[in-house]
This record gives sequence, structure tokens and C-alpha cells, in this order.
Amino acid sequence: MADFYELLGVSRSASAEEIKKAYRKRAREFHPDANPGDAEAEAKFKDLSRAYQVLSDDSQRARYDQFGEAGVGGASGGGGPSAEDIFGGGLGDIFETFFGNGGGGGSPFGGGRQRGPSGPPRGQDVEVIVDVDFIQAVFGDQIDVELKLPVRCDTCDGSGAGENTQPVRCSECEGTGQVQRVRQSLLGQMVTASPCQRCGGLGEVVTTPCASCRGEGRVTEDVSYKVDIPAGVDTGSTLRLTRRGAAGPRKGGKGDLYVHLRVRPDENYTRDGDDLVTEIPISIAQAALGTSVELETLDGTEELVVPPGTQPGREFVLKQRGVHRLQGRGRGDLIARVRVDVPTKLSDDEVDLLRNYADGRGEMVGNGKEKLLSRIKSAFT
Repeated sequence: MADFYELLGVSRSASAEEIKKAYRKRAREFHPDANPGDAEAEAKFKDLSRAYQVLSDDSQRARYDQFGEAGVGGASGGGGPSAEDIFGGGLGDIFETFFGNGGGGGSPFGGGRQRGPSGPPRGQDVEVIVDVDFIQAVFGDQIDVELKLPVRCDTCDGSGAGENTQPVRCSECEGTGQVQRVRQSLLGQMVTASPCQRCGGLGEVVTTPCASCRGEGRVTEDVSYKVDIPAGVDTGSTLRLTRRGAAGPRKGGKGDLYVHLRVRPDENYTRDGDDLVTEIPISIAQAALGTSVELETLDGTEELVVPPGTQPGREFVLKQRGVHRLQGRGRGDLIARVRVDVPTKLSDDEVDLLRNYADGRGEMVGNGKEKLLSRIKSAFT
């Protein structure tokens, strides 16, 4: 057999999703239903199925990459399982496993067989918005999410039937869950199948409904889930909890729960990707002469030296003091930005000191009490 990667037309570094997409594309091309009587196409399809079976399994793929076919039991015609063995049925079953049954039962290329009822429908997916604290978003946490959801009825165990009764076969569809209709068209008679309206496609009806759920098989209750918040999430992040959504009717499976996160703002920090930004307020004298300040970080207090002549807006970067990276290792940085606070009220002594300083530098200044523009105007009157 040719190299499995070459068979599927992917590189050796292809992701699992890329391998799956490549298999779906090539399987459609060589499926026996699309090539009736073509033994070569059928053999090719089996080879593709064998290649996908190996490369879609992480452990088998690792052995294949290291030892080739010998590491995974050889080709399907030898010691390894055949495509039929892998999927537990014929080639039509393999196709339906990956492409569905075409909406009408069996392969979309024809030759399908009559199916029974598809079973109770899956419950709806549920979405909820949850507020989390800034610190929880940065470092991660576990929170409780409470909501009202349809859950399986304990009284009837989800069957919908009353005490000491069971659902009975639907007389309308005879338990198939589908009703077939024959219609005339320009091409002749056409047979269409649609879900049975009487039983909702379940193939069974409840003649004596459960008193608790009224035949639905589910009731609405308060539900609480513990949800792990990964470190590094931000507003707009969504967590998917599989099978934590609404229960389906009559023992139907559960949908999924989508938790949309909204992070509360923090009074000291703003977020820029994985970096955090904070301000250092210092005075004019501290900016000119230098100082040291105690900077509050999320990991504790650190001393930061501000050199003489520091200008407003200067940034000091503290590595690995920011947000944990959600999609990688390590953390972002903490950016401390200098803010020079100018006093709005001065004592007479402070005014004199600053005026002497300005005079020494030859700078025009006010008297600290009235606007400079007023003094300039008064000089010309």
C-alpha cells in the first residue's frame, strides 16, 4: 500500500481536522456507490479507510510515523482489520458513519435500506452569560453556574408514561417514526418520507401520560454546575459544557451548555491582550529628581526605581507579571505608566519656591493665584 499520507493527500504534519477533511473528500470520489462495478475504486476506498483509521488515532499514527505499516499491523488485506471490520458493517455503513444517511435513509448515492425511528430528539443547546471577577479571569477559578433547565423526569424515568404503563407503538406509522407518501411528478411517481406527526418521529405514543411531566419525559428544575474558568479568559470567551444543556423529550439526550464570560473591570489595571497596564502617580519633584515607589502587582508589592528626569507617559515593563496566556505558556507583562500629577493648590511658600525656580531658568510664570493671561493683559492697560 502507498504511504498513508500520500493516499489522503496531506502532509505528515497535518492536523486531525485536516486528515478528516481529506478523507471525506477522497472517500466521496472512490465510494463504491459512486463507482458501481469498479473493483479498482472499491480497493482504493478500502485503502483510504485503512489510512484514515490509522492516522486518526494518535497512538497508531505515532507508531506508523516511526515504523511504517509494520508498526500498525500491516495493510488491511493482511494482519490489520479491514474497513468492514473497523466500522462493523459494509461499505455503506462506513460512508454513513462519515457523511450521514442523506436525509432519506441509506447512502446518498442510492441503495439505502429502510430505517427505523431515529429515536427521541436531542435537547436544545443553552446559552448563559456569567460575570467573573478580574482576578478570576487572570488566574483562573471554579465558579457555580445556576440556571433553570429541562431535566429528565424522575417519576417516569423520562419515558413520559404514567405509573405501571409504557409507551405503545404508534398505529399511524407502525412504529417506524416515518410516514411515506406517493406523489405524481413529471418524472413519474415519487415516494417521500416525513416524520410521523402523531408520535413526533419516535415510533411510540404515550396513552397514559405521567402526572409529573404530562408525557414530556422532562421537567424544568433549578440546576447548578461547577464550571472551571481557565486562566487568561477575557470578556467574550465562551466555554462549552458538553451534555449540560436541556434534556430532550422522552429520554432524549442532553444538549450542550455554552457559558459566555463577562469580566468585571478592575480599578487599578486595564488589559491589553495578555499584558496589564497600570499608572504610577508621582509629583513634579519626584519626576525631576527621581524616586522609588511601591508598585502593587497581582503577585504582591514590588519596589520600582524612577530615575531623575522621568517624563510623563514613560513606561516600565515588569516581565511575566501580566495575564496567563490562554493558548500558550507563561504570562504577559505588567506595564507601569508614569503619570505626573500637577498640584492645583499651592501654599505661599510653595509658590515662592517655584517662582524662584522659574526665574532661575528664565521662564515666564504666573503668581500661582490668577491666570497668566490675566497678568499679561493687565501689563498693557
